[in-house]
Amino acid sequence: MKITFENPEKVNGLMTLTVEEADYKQEVEKTLKDYRKRANIPGFRPGQAPMGLIKRQIGTQVKADAINKVVGENLQKYIVDNKIKMLGQPLGAADHEPVDLDKEAPYVFKFDIAIAPEFKVELSDKDKVVYYDIKVDDKMIDDQVDMFASRNGHYEKAESYDPEQRDLLKGDLRELDDKGNTLEGGIEVESATLMPQYIKEEAQKKLFDGAKLGDIITWNPRKAYPESDVEISALLKIDKEKVAEHTGDFSYQITEISRFAKAEVNQELFDSVYGAEAGIKDEKAFREAIAKGLTAQLETDADYRFLQDVRKYAEKKVGDLQFPEALLKRMMIENNKDKGAEFVEKNFDASIQELKWHLIREQLAEANGVKVEDDDVLTAARETARAQFAQYGMNNVPEEYINNYAQEMLKKRETVDNLVERAIDRKLMEALKGVVKLTKKSISIDDFNKLWQE
Repeated sequence: MKITFENPEKVNGLMTLTVEEADYKQEVEKTLKDYRKRANIPGFRPGQAPMGLIKRQIGTQVKADAINKVVGENLQKYIVDNKIKMLGQPLGAADHEPVDLDKEAPYVFKFDIAIAPEFKVELSDKDKVVYYDIKVDDKMIDDQVDMFASRNGHYEKAESYDPEQRDLLKGDLRELDDKGNTLEGGIEVESATLMPQYIKEEAQKKLFDGAKLGDIITWNPRKAYPESDVEISALLKIDKEKVAEHTGDFSYQITEISRFAKAEVNQELFDSVYGAEAGIKDEKAFREAIAKGLTAQLETDADYRFLQDVRKYAEKKVGDLQFPEALLKRMMIENNKDKGAEFVEKNFDASIQELKWHLIREQLAEANGVKVEDDDVLTAARETARAQFAQYGMNNVPEEYINNYAQEMLKKRETVDNLVERAIDRKLMEALKGVVKLTKKSISIDDFNKLWQE
C-alpha cells in the first residue's frame, strides 16, 4: 500500500492511500474459505458448495469489508507513527469521487485531515495569576444556620392563615353552579391540600388572607392558576385533559391549618446536621463547624476561579491560532445532522474557543506530569456525590452511601467522561498553583460572585 500525506497549509491535510490487490486478497480468501466451511446452501453438503457460488453470494461485500479494514488500519497507523496531531476524525476528501470496487485494483482513497495548530505554551513563576481568598463572615454563617433550621423544620397547628408564613391548608373542595350553590354531580374533594402563597393570581391569593378554621372561601382555581393545568388537575383529582371542563368557582372549607416552624438551634439540630459522633454540644461549636465547611466549599470555588483565570491568561499568552475552519465545520455538521448548518454556524466560534483551551490544557497537563488514574476518577465521583447530598442539607451521610452512589455514577459512560474531565482539571489546578506566582487577594463572597458578571 502506498500512502502520501500533504499539508502545505499546515492545518489542512490530505492523505491518499492507494490499495493494491495484494493488500486485501489474503483477507478476502480467508473469509470466503471460512464462510464456505459453515455455509448451508440447498443442494450442497456443508462445506462443499462451489467457491464460485460463494463469491457470487458474498464476494463483493467481503471484498468491501476487507478493503475498509485495511484502509482504516493503515490510516490510523500512519497517523500514529508520524505523530500527526489530528483534530476529530478523517473525512472523505470533499472533491474525491466514490471508489468503484467492481473495477480492478488499484483503488485510491483520499481523506481530509484536520491538523491542530502548532504553538507552545509555558507557565512559570514569572507568570502572575490572582488567587482569591474568600472570607467567611458572620452573615454567611447566620444564613447557613437559618438554612439548616429551615430544612429540619416541621409543621404545627394554627388557628388562622398568615400569608407571611408557609402555611399549609387542608379543606373540603366543592364545585359551585352559576348561583353559588354546590353543583349537583360536580367535583368534590375532601382534605384537599392547598398552599395559597403559591397561587399565581394576586386577587385569588388575597381571598385566603386571615382565613380561620371553618371558614368557607369562594375562589376560582382556573383564575388562580391561569397557565397551569397540571396544578389544577392535581388539586381537583382529575385528568389534565378535563381541566377545561371546570372553569367555574369552587368553595373551600378550611378544616386544618398547619404552620411551618423552623427547628430550634439546639442539640437535636446539631446531631441532625453533623451526626452525634461529631460531638457538637453548643451553638458556638455548631457555628465553627459551619465555618469550617464553608471555608472548604469556598476554597473549591476559589480553585475553580483560579483555573478559569489561568485559562484566560494562557489563551491571551498563546494569542490567535489558525484552525482548519471549513473542515471543522464539515465535521460539526456530520456530528449534528439533526440540527443542521445553522446550529453549527451559531455555535462554531464557541466550539473553536473550547478547542483552543483543550489544546492548551493538554500541553500544560503534559508539561506538569498530570495523569489521571482510576482513583482520581473515583475521588471526583465521591466529591460529586458528597456535594449533591450537601445540597439537601445532608452533611453526615455515611461513607458507605457516598461510595455506593459514586459507584453508580461510574456505571454511566457520559458521567464517567465528565468525571475524567473534572479529575484532569483538579490535578492540573493543583499543579499550576505550585508553578505560577499566586497573587493572593482577600475578597468577600458578594464581591467574589460579582466577578462572574464581568
